Amino acid sequence: MIGPDREAEILRLFHAEKWPIGTIAAQLGHHHGTVRRVLTQAGAIAAQQPRRSIADPFVPFLVETLAKYPRLCASRLYTMLKARGYPGGPDHFRAVVARHRPRPPAEAFLRLRMLPGEQAQVDWAHFGKLTVGAASRPLVAFVMVLSFSRQLFLRFFSSAAMPAFLRGHVDAFAFFGGVPRVLLYDNLKSAVLERAGDAIRFHPTLLELAAHYHYQPRPVAPARGNEKGRVERAIRYVRDAFFAARAYTDLDDLNAQALAWAVGEAGARRCAEERSRTVRDVFAEERGKLLPLPGDDFAADERVEVAVGKTPYVRFDLNDYSVPHTHVRRTLVVVASEATVRVLDGTEVIARHARSYDRGRQIEDPAHLAALVEAKRQGREHRTLDRLHHLVPSSRELLRAVAERGGNVGNTTFNLSRLLDAHAAEDVDTAVAEALARGTPHVGAVRQSLDRRRHERGEPPPVSLHLPASAKLDSLVVRPHALSTYDQLRKATDDDR
Repeated sequence: MIGPDREAEILRLFHAEKWPIGTIAAQLGHHHGTVRRVLTQAGAIAAQQPRRSIADPFVPFLVETLAKYPRLCASRLYTMLKARGYPGGPDHFRAVVARHRPRPPAEAFLRLRMLPGEQAQVDWAHFGKLTVGAASRPLVAFVMVLSFSRQLFLRFFSSAAMPAFLRGHVDAFAFFGGVPRVLLYDNLKSAVLERAGDAIRFHPTLLELAAHYHYQPRPVAPARGNEKGRVERAIRYVRDAFFAARAYTDLDDLNAQALAWAVGEAGARRCAEERSRTVRDVFAEERGKLLPLPGDDFAADERVEVAVGKTPYVRFDLNDYSVPHTHVRRTLVVVASEATVRVLDGTEVIARHARSYDRGRQIEDPAHLAALVEAKRQGREHRTLDRLHHLVPSSRELLRAVAERGGNVGNTTFNLSRLLDAHAAEDVDTAVAEALARGTPHVGAVRQSLDRRRHERGEPPPVSLHLPASAKLDSLVVRPHALSTYDQLRKATDDDR
């Protein structure tokens, strides 16, 4: 487009200086069609008649077909006209179709004015990615705008799932200090599960939220973004006035800046309903028209069932959280807020951790690991005692005597098990009985008795075989067998012979 001064110059050069159209276009730097249009509109020259085209004989059929099927594609029309003898190519034909395709009438929209506290509009907006350690999560903004005052609420999340959707509502209502009577939604899966015409099936959790805060959820018609233009303009305003070139350290820092901006700069802008006043001033009046908040907040925490394997950890949102070792091989419930992860067994909270938005992390409670280590140690001690009680029955009296004298029962148990590894169980049991009979209930007396009996038999010193630690080997109990049974077998063989 050219300005009025240029149009006046073109007319002066054409009428006063008698310049031709080509000269005017070359000297002023305009296209000759622009110069011709200015002269035609001024009545200086007659409108140029369009040149004849090879498509002219087919135009009546084209216009008639497009009147019946205005959205019929050009490629299908080209095939139809080729069958009727059209000799041209498809490129020129597309221009002919575009010239004769009927244009839909321009739609006019009413400017809707809302009563104070009557309506708010809600939508999500995507702002790229958020990197937390090894995890890359979407960065989305929950935006709610009061339709009368244009006061907006802004909060960023790392997910647009239903828990974040609910948390956005709870925080927005707390920010406004009340609840609008109607909330207008786009056709989000968190709001509308299915619709056929005017028949709408809302998400059941959204209906629970609406019942808790006593507002009416209302979705806009499909592909009718103009019906929620206030929140659409607010999102554009957030992109340009807040998020552009914004520096932040983490999600909490970004939300703190968003809250301060919504109260400060966004609240100080002029209200669209009353240009002489700010959004903050109009919102101060609208706040009293909102529905009062209920006595308690809606439960917006995420709740999922998880199965615990053989290790004491539950997997939630790409990370592992420790639980007491007594709850392995069970199904537990994880209840997660934005900052805390709780693990429940029924109604009992068995673990509580700070939530991590990283990926592949192990978040552990030192008490859980210490209890597991202690249980493993006690298990090893129990297996050692069980082995001694089975193979060396007299060891019970020895350990009782050591305890009565104030000795170290654990050390005695360990040394007796070492002697049992190096000597036959019958010999150890006999040596323990001798030590008890002599009134010397300690491991040294048992070892001396074993060495004496070995020396009397002329046997070499025993060699202890230390096998790798194994729970199966530690719990293995081999009962001694009397060798006299083999003599009975030999006697039976002699009788048969």
